[in-house]
Amino acid sequence: MARITKQSTLYTLIVNPDQTYAIKMDGSQVKSGSLFEDFAPSVNPDKEIDDPEDKKPEDWVEKAKIPDPAAKKPEDWDEDAPYEIVDEEAERPEDWLEDEPEFIPDPEATKPEDWEDEEDGDWLPPTIPNPKCEDASGCGKWSKPMKPNPAYKGKWSAPMIDNPDYKGPWAPRKIPNPDYFDDKTPSNFEPMGAIGFELWTMTKDILFDNIYIGHSIEDAEKLQKETFDVKKKFEQEEDAASAPKIPEAPKAPGETTFKEDPVTFIKDNLEIFFAAAQKDPVFAIKEFPAVAGGLGVILATFITILFSLIFSGSSPAPTPKAAAPSDKKGKAEATPEGSSTESEKPKATRRTSKKAE
Repeated sequence: MARITKQSTLYTLIVNPDQTYAIKMDGSQVKSGSLFEDFAPSVNPDKEIDDPEDKKPEDWVEKAKIPDPAAKKPEDWDEDAPYEIVDEEAERPEDWLEDEPEFIPDPEATKPEDWEDEEDGDWLPPTIPNPKCEDASGCGKWSKPMKPNPAYKGKWSAPMIDNPDYKGPWAPRKIPNPDYFDDKTPSNFEPMGAIGFELWTMTKDILFDNIYIGHSIEDAEKLQKETFDVKKKFEQEEDAASAPKIPEAPKAPGETTFKEDPVTFIKDNLEIFFAAAQKDPVFAIKEFPAVAGGLGVILATFITILFSLIFSGSSPAPTPKAAAPSDKKGKAEATPEGSSTESEKPKATRRTSKKAE
């Protein structure tokens, strides 16, 4: 079978001197066999053929079975008996709701805002199955069900028996084939002056090019490498580039890494942490220590800023300190300008730092 694709296809037939063959597609073997066995019609014709002048006799009987001509339809055979009849013994179930309809108007349905009674007619809500009928045997008017008719037999037909005149399948007699020949070396082709392709297809734009006929498999493979393989590579790359890209499935919350998407990473982890904290705060802190620690740092920073704003607004401006004595000059110079020693830091700041750690 031909390959119907947008890419080129290379078809190769190799006929060997030992009367075998091989078929390749794009350089890969897809079939092999014998020239004497795998063709229809065969390479060598049959020795005998059906006699075209032999005709089947008019009295030849090929039916193996026939209806028994001696069989009679029984007198009690009723061909008009129905297949089903009413079950007269059936009784209405006690939980049958005869006063309840099977379907009721949908109480949740509302009239569309764009419904115009003059143009669209009176609006009627759609119907739904009656919920009262779900737990009962049925609703509405009850009637006796149908059951198979024990007297039903259908149309009568005579039983089949062996045909006494049966002679078996007819076949014309065989005669010697006047066109018989026995070519023991069909691989020895006659010289070729042309080659033709018989192709039946509903696909347009099929082209043939680079047709090679020769005695060397190596030469054919060399031509393949110099022409087909080069072209095939570019066709495959072009198809791969123009192929539709399959979108990646969205990752579940918590699967995105910080490097891939920092905003999504922080958002997902916060949502998971808060959901767990609502059920068990201790479990949330143990399972998500990084999130809990980050929230703690943010909270501590917020408190520090808040205290700084409060105390800076109520305390007097600090007075400039006198220059350090000459005997403590080295110690004074060791402290960078604009900073303070550990003893000079506010106590609130030290407590906040310990909590953050």
